[in-house]
Amino acid sequence: MPTIRELREKRANVWAQAQEFNTRHTAGEEMSAEDHAAWTRALNEIDELAGQVANLERTEQLDKRFASIDAATVTVDGVGDEARSDSEYRKAFDKYLRTGVPSLDNEERQLLQANFRAQAVGTGSAGGYTVPQGFWAKVTETMKYFGGVLQAGSEVINTDSGQTLPWPTCDDTGNSGAILSENSQISAQDLTFGQKQLSAYTYTSKLILVSLQLLQDAGVDAESLVAKKIGERLGRIYNTHGTTGTGSSQPQGVITGATTGKTTAGATAITYGEIVDLVHSVDVAYRQGPGGAKFMFHDLILAYVQKMVDGQSRPLWQPSIAVNTPDTLLGYPIVVNNDMASTVATTNKTMAFGNFNAGYVWRQVAGGQLMRLEERYADYLQVGFFGFGRADGLVQDSGAVKLLVQA
Repeated sequence: MPTIRELREKRANVWAQAQEFNTRHTAGEEMSAEDHAAWTRALNEIDELAGQVANLERTEQLDKRFASIDAATVTVDGVGDEARSDSEYRKAFDKYLRTGVPSLDNEERQLLQANFRAQAVGTGSAGGYTVPQGFWAKVTETMKYFGGVLQAGSEVINTDSGQTLPWPTCDDTGNSGAILSENSQISAQDLTFGQKQLSAYTYTSKLILVSLQLLQDAGVDAESLVAKKIGERLGRIYNTHGTTGTGSSQPQGVITGATTGKTTAGATAITYGEIVDLVHSVDVAYRQGPGGAKFMFHDLILAYVQKMVDGQSRPLWQPSIAVNTPDTLLGYPIVVNNDMASTVATTNKTMAFGNFNAGYVWRQVAGGQLMRLEERYADYLQVGFFGFGRADGLVQDSGAVKLLVQA
């Protein structure tokens, strides 16, 4: 199997070949049907190679992350002041996943219940237990992969409880210092604080049905299987609401709360100059600040951008050759978010640009709970699982992220 670097180098070479066709056409030479077909094939190959690179990088990152999760140990207060290791708890939890509560011995039940009481949530007697640390970390990793908003570097805070969290805001950009004359008193300039509220909306993965045969197969990692599916499902809805949520009875999405940086002249076109204007609609302090600025848009908008050139026929999009380094547009990293507008059409918000770490905050209630339903689906020889997560999000600084909006 080719390495990530080899795939990136191959993609860069294909991109260079594709640009030869595009440069000749831009210079005034009519593109023949044969050249157009070759150009299209090259662009398709670039997309295919990009997908392979993304999958390999994701696998590499998850392998490292899961290895660190599995290697870590934590202590859980057990029965009678005896400390229990994470591995003991996970053995009991894996047994619970595969065979349910009746199969647990007294020691295993007490271990699960002790951890559950420590979390002070839910009721273990109802069939749900607090998931071990490693399990929920795997869920979180999968959610991040499916969440463009989280990948963009939005600020993520974790709280132990789901109580409403007052979130202070402060815009002091209109104030500056002053020259002080000798023997003069310093003038005051108060800070103006605002306040928003972060709630904790309850999300569910919906029901996941797993066959008894699969759970009884010792070669199947039941924990990773269930964690992956819960993470994928929660990740999709988190990203949708984190992107376009209304802010009413659900999180406020970054696209909903961000302000317009540039409106295009044409409803169905984006120009090089308009993207430059979008970049400079965000203050340089945000572009160079912690976390850095990024572009975020739909994958089909990326395909549109890949065909764009500047005034000297140089492509705006640049594929990265370095491993774990994102592709760039005008020198800024690109994050693909398929919950954004997919077409260049009237009033669509086709691009977001800015410092997402400064502009958007996502609140998650730490930990999670898993429920196991056995008897309900026994006649199908299946077991049902579903997980819960609690989260909210809002735009905390409207100057940090700006939008490109079609006329």
